[in-house]
Amino acid sequence: MGAWMKVFLSHQKTDSELATRIAVRLRSLHSIDSYLDVIDPYVGGSIELLADHIRNEMDKCTQLLAVISPATAQSQWVPWEVGVATEKDFPLATFSGGQALPPEFLRKWPYLRTDSDLDEYAKASKVARDGFHSRRGYLTETAALQQSTREFHRSLRAALRQS
Repeated sequence: MGAWMKVFLSHQKTDSELATRIAVRLRSLHSIDSYLDVIDPYVGGSIELLADHIRNEMDKCTQLLAVISPATAQSQWVPWEVGVATEKDFPLATFSGGQALPPEFLRKWPYLRTDSDLDEYAKASKVARDGFHSRRGYLTETAALQQSTREFHRSLRAALRQS
């Protein structure tokens, strides 16, 4: 989690329009960059090449926001990307863009449903980034990241009134 911040927007292809809208809002209102793979350059390529490509792009990011819908159940990649982000101790949340709750296994993390929730996500992300930098002076990078990620989840859940 460098001085910059970049969100990996994980999504099922049918949710590309919503993911694009999220990327635009994060960039234009909050100056937060994101990685959004809307055109898969590895279609027809090997699964290993695609997995390497995704991991490489995730290495350039500092957190993950999973855009979910009923179509997500058909995705093999969204759950895999969530797993990789968990391994990396990324701040993680989901955006469903509706009133439905995310699947139970994703409710472990904060979940967003509205633009104002996305704005709270941006605020919590910036606080976590700043906390990471202040902790790096006296903790290892790994410990600073773990503490900042826990604080991100705690503060975003509080802002969204999620227990």
